[in-house]
Amino acid sequence: MTVFEELKARGLIAQTTNEEEIKELIDSGKAVFYSGFDPTGESLHIGHMMQLIVARHLQRAGNKAIILCGGGTAMVPDPTGKTDIRPILSKEDIAKNIAGFRSQMEQVLSFDEGGAAIVNNADWLLDLNYIDFLRDVGIHFSVNRMLTAECYRTRMEHGLSFIEFNYMLMQAYDFYYLSEKYGVNMQCGGDDQWSNILAGADLIRRKTGKPAHGITFTLLLTSDGKKMGKTMGGAVWIDKNQTSPYEFFQYWRNVGDDDVINTMKMCTFVPLEEIVEFEKFEGAALNPVKERLAFEVTKIIHGEAAATEALNAARAVFSSGAAADMPSSQLAADDFTDDIIGVLDLLVKTGLTASKGEARRLVEQGGISLNDEKVSDVTTTFEKGIFEGDGAVIRKGKKIFHKATV
Repeated sequence: MTVFEELKARGLIAQTTNEEEIKELIDSGKAVFYSGFDPTGESLHIGHMMQLIVARHLQRAGNKAIILCGGGTAMVPDPTGKTDIRPILSKEDIAKNIAGFRSQMEQVLSFDEGGAAIVNNADWLLDLNYIDFLRDVGIHFSVNRMLTAECYRTRMEHGLSFIEFNYMLMQAYDFYYLSEKYGVNMQCGGDDQWSNILAGADLIRRKTGKPAHGITFTLLLTSDGKKMGKTMGGAVWIDKNQTSPYEFFQYWRNVGDDDVINTMKMCTFVPLEEIVEFEKFEGAALNPVKERLAFEVTKIIHGEAAATEALNAARAVFSSGAAADMPSSQLAADDFTDDIIGVLDLLVKTGLTASKGEARRLVEQGGISLNDEKVSDVTTTFEKGIFEGDGAVIRKGKKIFHKATV
């Protein structure tokens, strides 16, 4: 199986500018591709992880990766998929964020000689002359065509600012600049970047006549169409100081039954032949598969030692110490509304509290955790899926453990 065929089999490819040409390019190891990361936060998150995994697949086949940190584009709000304008960061904050990215990327990509290179588009964007930019780049863009892009249509419903309108031109210029400077012939990104990628490929063809390719990967969604990567406490970060390896492991261990196989295909390097065998499993038999998924993804991001430690700690919750003789409750179908149950209802239904008032006080005092993730908001809700299989563990205080199943 070629690398392109494997990417398709894993469900990673969403759109391509020319499938046959891209297949030939990456299967022969002749792609010099770039993936961009705007440093709008102190850490990369699960969405960024998908870009890194796709890049690693391509890198393993001999293709060269250029990793772009958007020190320039991060100063201009990207309208893609947003209903509100993205906050505008200071140069100092952007520089600080970039500093932490490389060590996180090195867990997935090889930056040895001939592997991947990191560049910062602030090096060429911040010194651009605006009039020259309009004459050299802006002249090639049709406003009518730009407004047909999904990213702009979404923002226009809420008010599209002129600064956001420039983002597509800047990203397109990045592709053109990298093509001229480093021989980049393909851009990779999430499917929400499709319009920006097309704009860059078109700019290169108009200015140089050279071929330029684009490929987008599938966004990581649950079976019911929700974007993965969120927990009760917020985003799942790659930085171990923001999301610990154990919390990171637990996130993947708690993936729903309907999502575990697809997630393993997209987020790990486990051979497809092995994953196909897992597709035969159902119910409780999927628990070892979820454990394997969590271990493999944690190993990619935090290393094998941290993944092993998280695996052992997770097993201990279910099989040793205070949790050894854990009482359990089975939730009924009518305990859920649209497959959702609130934390206060959960505590009452499982008998951990006698009333919602007591449940509220416990949550507000920080005395409740679910699967070792503290619940601090009384409005927190949980999806039915996390109680399937061997259930979820609720901890009340430091010593009371209770397993909830469906």
